[in-house]
Amino acid sequence: MNARFRTLTFLATLAFAMPALAAKDDAVAKPVKTVVQSVRYERDALALKHFGSEEQGKFLLGEDWAKGTDAQRKEFVTLFQDLFANIAFPRVRDNFKNLDSITYEPAQVQGNEATVASTVFIKHPLKTQEMKLKYRLVKEAAAWKVVDVTVLGSSMLQDIRDTQVKPLVAQGGWDLLLERMRTELAKVKKK
Repeated sequence: MNARFRTLTFLATLAFAMPALAAKDDAVAKPVKTVVQSVRYERDALALKHFGSEEQGKFLLGEDWAKGTDAQRKEFVTLFQDLFANIAFPRVRDNFKNLDSITYEPAQVQGNEATVASTVFIKHPLKTQEMKLKYRLVKEAAAWKVVDVTVLGSSMLQDIRDTQVKPLVAQGGWDLLLERMRTELAKVKKK
């Protein structure tokens, strides 16, 4: 009787805990799913609301983030979002033209940081391509925000930082970086 009571107590506790765990996972995965669907259906402004833009800026500029003025940091975030939406989002949409399905793994949460892994299945005439993605999120106030996406083991932000941002900052500081970003955005918007 005692063992049955303990088992019943354990199962009841588990039954009540599972929805709480699922709700926590849903809260973390929801911004990822919103970003994916928003980009897919050309609702870029909605997608951008779910990115941790300031966190991205801090990562991309590292110690140079603190060297910028408030106005420079604000402009950087705005330019980065515009460039990202105008360059990366159309590429993602091209991949999604033949989208079959997307699966999501349970979120891995550690404090105010989390990762959500997904597999994107894209149909091609002869085969289905599988792409593994991993989204890194941070909790800002009460909301989870997407900060980075790793595709095939390559961090999007790290690539941008190492090949574009850091060389420009080393060459000419914040002024050159912002000037090049403005120029690039003007080119992209003309297309």
